[in-house]
Amino acid sequence: MRALSINPQNKEIKELDIEMKANTLYTFFSSILIDEIPTLKEHMVYTDANALSEGKVAYFLGESLLVGDALILGRYDFNDVDVKIKEDELASLIRYEINEFYKAALELLGKTDINLYRSFEVEKNGEKIALNAEWVLYTFNIADERTKEYFLNELKKALESKESVEAYIQKMAQLAMNAAG
Repeated sequence: MRALSINPQNKEIKELDIEMKANTLYTFFSSILIDEIPTLKEHMVYTDANALSEGKVAYFLGESLLVGDALILGRYDFNDVDVKIKEDELASLIRYEINEFYKAALELLGKTDINLYRSFEVEKNGEKIALNAEWVLYTFNIADERTKEYFLNELKKALESKESVEAYIQKMAQLAMNAAG
């Protein structure tokens, strides 16, 4: 099966011919914890869920924040198929520049066992909305400088007081939803 891999350390995209078996993803990442990120239409992006805590390189694929190596396969009816996107198209969607807010937030979150993509629910106007830590980072990144500082300072406090970082992130998501009106 044709796949593409992204290595953010050397900014390399490679085409791979892989045989999908039960352990293919675990072998590729040398990890049993794999994130599935459906950020590309008709594709699934796989990453190592441990990459954040291991301090791997972060980058953007479109608007999605990824950390560490990625493996991309095509997706059709919940099945992995040959990748459809071309290497040059994929390369045009990648940004390796990460701003200071993201760097600081990821460094702090890397000290925890939080998963950027695990969803949780917040409520807005009586409706439950599924969000994740990646969305929270994105939302606070587009805020003003004081709000970014507040987010990072409160995150530091949560870490120092050994509070649940997941609960903190969920609280920040709820604040962001409330502020959205």
